Amino acid sequence: MVDSQAVNKVSLAETLAAIGEHWRPKIVAELNGQEVKVAKVQGEFVWHHHDDADELFLVLGGSLRIDFRDRSVELGPGELLVVPRGVEHRPVAEHEVELLLFEPAGIVNTGNVEHPRLTAPRGERL
Repeated sequence: MVDSQAVNKVSLAETLAAIGEHWRPKIVAELNGQEVKVAKVQGEFVWHHHDDADELFLVLGGSLRIDFRDRSVELGPGELLVVPRGVEHRPVAEHEVELLLFEPAGIVNTGNVEHPRLTAPRGERL
């Protein structure tokens, strides 16, 4: 049995207000081997894919474009997209976007690519 004292609510607004860097997802919760993360993003990310993980993007604020090699998908507040494992993609945000992400625990944000500026440390929490 889980102690109810270990169950805490998360304020997405407060959590996002504490984030100062772009492209640095922060873990806010975990469930069933998944990490729930929030992030602020702006600009172009690196083209990448995740060999063994699907990735869910839920836009909380702003407008996000996910580029694929054959098309692009625009997401606004309240819209989500699941990028299947192995599919190359590149998120792009013309202006700052607030995101909620669901990913398997321990996933590297840049997938198969190591980028000196964009690869975030794993396991960062707020």
